Amino acid sequence: MERAHRSYDTVMGKKAVALLSGGLDSALACALALRLGFEVVGVNLATGFCVGQGRCDTVLALTQRLGVPLRLLDVGEEFLTVVRAPKFGYGSAMNPCLDCRVFMVREAGKVMEREGADFVITGEVLGQRPMSQHRRALDLVAAESGLGDRLVRPLSGRLLPATFPERMGWVRREDWLDIQGRSRKRQLALASQWGLTEFVQPSGGCCLLLTRPYAVRLRDAFTTRGADALGRDDFALLRFGRHFRLSPTVKVVVGRDEGENAVLAGFAPGRWVLSFPDVPGPVALVEGEPAACDLELAARLAARYSDARPGEPVTVRVRYGNNVQELTVLPLPSDDPQLARWRLGE
Repeated sequence: MERAHRSYDTVMGKKAVALLSGGLDSALACALALRLGFEVVGVNLATGFCVGQGRCDTVLALTQRLGVPLRLLDVGEEFLTVVRAPKFGYGSAMNPCLDCRVFMVREAGKVMEREGADFVITGEVLGQRPMSQHRRALDLVAAESGLGDRLVRPLSGRLLPATFPERMGWVRREDWLDIQGRSRKRQLALASQWGLTEFVQPSGGCCLLLTRPYAVRLRDAFTTRGADALGRDDFALLRFGRHFRLSPTVKVVVGRDEGENAVLAGFAPGRWVLSFPDVPGPVALVEGEPAACDLELAARLAARYSDARPGEPVTVRVRYGNNVQELTVLPLPSDDPQLARWRLGE
């Protein structure tokens, strides 16, 4: 990475930790710190809720191109405490954006301490996101994370109060940028100017907790089972299949294709598994405490998505651990009004 012209040499040996998401803004913030002469260590946090394609590979490619060491950290288990009970609440879906930012910055602060670094940089832009990047939110994250003025947002640095590197004389105010708002035109122009191509194109929606289907399913799980009862695989299962709430104690998850069938089979322990021995059909899971009538209804529901002929009986194999039985049922009609009533998130 080309270094920016400097008239003084005050940053020698000064180190920053850069939070890297794989997106454009964090890539630019990292590149700018390098251009100013700082040593940079990248950190990428895997929470288990990212839906962007290739983000981890993009971060790896970026840091390799820039010559920056990267710390890849799995924080999925710890992050569930944020999702279960966010101090600052949820956004429009089940997205605890402020708590998420506090969590990530705090984790980056731990890396800062381990690495002997001086401050943390992020790609946050003033006014870009309505819940987490207005001025009060940025101040709150700095305070709640414990980093205070050691949290630096280089892309909007000229518009924000002086931080530790500026107070120490390592940078001048004009070294930072003054980007604000939701447009990415300036960022894209800078990326082109600096030759940066290793980032996921800005599109929004990179968090699973912001998507309506997942949010509806998660809210249902919290209501029926309780947030503290959900383990990591319970959160993961909400990603896959069609979900149907038959009653407060019974839910059915039906695979959509062969790939999802294979995934659902991996969630079999502790659940009833429905399959079709005689015709092509989905794998379906039954969660909760189903009575015999519930299992029959679940079998009819799953059969609706099989290749069984409408109105003709089909055999459904029901397995729970080593206990296996077979039911002969009529598939539910595709226009059964109960389907829309039971379905979660779609």
